[in-house]
Amino acid sequence: MTSPTRATAATAAEAPPRGLPPAAAWLLSVACGLAVANVYYSQPLLDLIAADYGIDPATIGLVGTLTQTGYALGLLLLVPLGDHVNRRTLTTAQLGLSVLALAAVALAPSAPLMLAAMAAVGVLAVVAQVVVAYAASLAAPADRGRVVGTVTSGIVVGILLARTVAGTIGDLAGWRAVYVVSAVATGAMAIAVAAVLPAERHRPSAPTSQTSQTRQTARISYPRLIGSVFTLFAEEPVLRARAVLALLTFTSITVLLTPMVLPLAAPPFSLSHTQIGLFGLAGAAGALGAGRAGRQADRGRAERTAGIGLLAMLAAWIPAALLPHSVWWLVLAMVVIDYGLQSVHVVNQHLLYQVRPEAQSRLTAGYMLLYSAGCAAGAIGSTVVYEHWGWTAVCLLGAATSLAALLYWLARKQN
Repeated sequence: MTSPTRATAATAAEAPPRGLPPAAAWLLSVACGLAVANVYYSQPLLDLIAADYGIDPATIGLVGTLTQTGYALGLLLLVPLGDHVNRRTLTTAQLGLSVLALAAVALAPSAPLMLAAMAAVGVLAVVAQVVVAYAASLAAPADRGRVVGTVTSGIVVGILLARTVAGTIGDLAGWRAVYVVSAVATGAMAIAVAAVLPAERHRPSAPTSQTSQTRQTARISYPRLIGSVFTLFAEEPVLRARAVLALLTFTSITVLLTPMVLPLAAPPFSLSHTQIGLFGLAGAAGALGAGRAGRQADRGRAERTAGIGLLAMLAAWIPAALLPHSVWWLVLAMVVIDYGLQSVHVVNQHLLYQVRPEAQSRLTAGYMLLYSAGCAAGAIGSTVVYEHWGWTAVCLLGAATSLAALLYWLARKQN
């Protein structure tokens, strides 16, 4: 006969998590913002870095390429580990290693060492995606959408404000100071995460039919763990659908963000890099869409929220096309398109985490791989289009991509 004490202990061990306090969710949001910003700090600093090392301006573009390539590798090689090890341990370890990588960038005496350190920064920056899955696992099921929205908003703000922060610090103290400041902030965040946040009380269990698969996940080798990221694409229609939406929506917003510096820096606007960096503040306002989308998803309105977000992204290209008349039209476009993007992005993640609780990190990895592909496609495509046909053609490309995303969502919804 089971004793009451043992029964109580067993019940407590199997009880679902009580939820993630709002303060802890915001802490994770800041951690995500700091991590992902490391990938984008170099963009306004390339001329300073090139001058410091005596690198040809065409060659210095390798900084961004290596950082983004490292990020893609990290998505595939590190994020899935969240399904295999304790996520708090993984998060603090990646943040700690990020401190070393950032310090290596700041202290690199030669260009090859700097480039290698930049690649390492990109690999380790995927801790932001580990944190999203970590937050989802700690959240109460009825509150998961809000938590994911809060944490995701940190990623958005980190991406959008990275240029502003880097440009300001770079102007005041040089490009190396940017990475010194980031290393200090990241180290402080690693300590805060280790001290404040709880370990996962249990790995979320799968439905009964998948119990054996959950047990197998705990024992599989690292190569099989990585391979299962691609297996999930074959097994889970929700992952395929949401990843395609990520591909299209992030292609669309990258079409806007990548070439916009060119018309803004040229006459009649002739804005400085610091002034252009301030446009990130406009996009950050759109991050409010992440929190709203999470709350709506918790109330069972996920698909409606995604549809509104997709319509907003399509509508944003109208004011974007009016940029030649006033920069304020571009400010409006950035707010609207980012609001729509974050609405879709949070809904996508909310729905993914409901499918296979035991595979949250691998689902995140697969989803974000197509996100990265969309960012790359948008950057390349928009640059080529602007060079040959100008800003209006860029807006037509972005609108076509947003329309494709909306039509795909409608087709999937009807099936």
